[in-house]
Formats: sequence, C-alpha cells, structure tokens
Amino acid sequence: MSDETGTTDTSAAPTGGAPQGDGVAPDHAPRPEPLRFFGTSWVHHDNGYAARRAGAAVGSLAAAAASCLVLRYAYEGIRIAGTGSFVTMLVLVMFAICTALAFRNTWDGFGVRHDPQRQASLRGLLAIGFVGSLLAYSVRSLTEAPGENLHREEYEKARAEHERRATRRTGDPSRKKRRR
Repeated sequence: MSDETGTTDTSAAPTGGAPQGDGVAPDHAPRPEPLRFFGTSWVHHDNGYAARRAGAAVGSLAAAAASCLVLRYAYEGIRIAGTGSFVTMLVLVMFAICTALAFRNTWDGFGVRHDPQRQASLRGLLAIGFVGSLLAYSVRSLTEAPGENLHREEYEKARAEHERRATRRTGDPSRKKRRR
C-alpha cells in the first residue's frame, strides 16, 4: 500500500488496528494503510471512528466557511480597487470553476488513486479551488472516512492475495525430496 508518490508513510502514529510500517505484518500478511485523521481505525470502525468522522466533517466545513469569508474580503478588495466589472466577473468565474474542478477531483480521488503527474499539473488549479476540496472532504465524511472505500478494496484484495499464496504452500520446502 502506498500513497500517490509510491512511498509508504511511516510518520503517522498508529491509531487502532495494525501497527505502522512497510505495509507487511510480521507474519508477512498485509496491513491496512492509515488514512489522514483516522489512522487504521477505519478497518474495524473502532477507536473513536464515528467521532473522528464527525470531527472531519465539521472541521472541513468550518474551514470551507472561513475560507469563503477570506475570499469575500478579497472580492471586496477587488471591488474597492475599482478594477471594473469585467475583472470582477472574471475573478468570480475563475474561483467558481476552480472550486467545481477541485471538488470533482477530490471526490474522484476517494475512489481511484490519482496519477501523480496529472496531480502535479493540476496543483495550481486545485490550490485556487481549495474550497471545493474542503467541501468534498466534508460531504464524504458524512458517509465514510474519505478514501475508506478505496483503501478497503485494496486491503481486502491484498489480504485475499496473501491468503491465496499462503494456502498454496504445503509442508517445508527444505524437506522436499529431490527428483533425479
């Protein structure tokens, strides 16, 4: 399991469930990948999972509201500067489009891993539309931990693959009789 850059995150503290590390447990079974703000509590919905989901939803919604307030002050600054209605409308349309694109990109990222090169090319657009990302995170937190479904599918697939490999092995290979 890895993030979009292909590396494993070992910096987060363990939160419910399996320990952190390279994604492989001591018995070589796959371990769940931690989610931001949730750790591995999403696996069994333990260690305050519901409270974390509620906190993530409320927190990201509050951050989006505060961001909208800051954007309103920016709009007022543009209006006071007297740049004209064309520039004002251009800025409003730019923020609306970037917010919609950021919402959609973030929402899609909860179900499919993004291509790192595409994400790098969209970085500026997503930074402008950050309110959309916050809103997507808030809405998704109402139903599940954002990204939980994707991580659960990957984790279940890795566990099934491990079980399939583990059940194929029978006996000690060093004791196997050699054919001549």
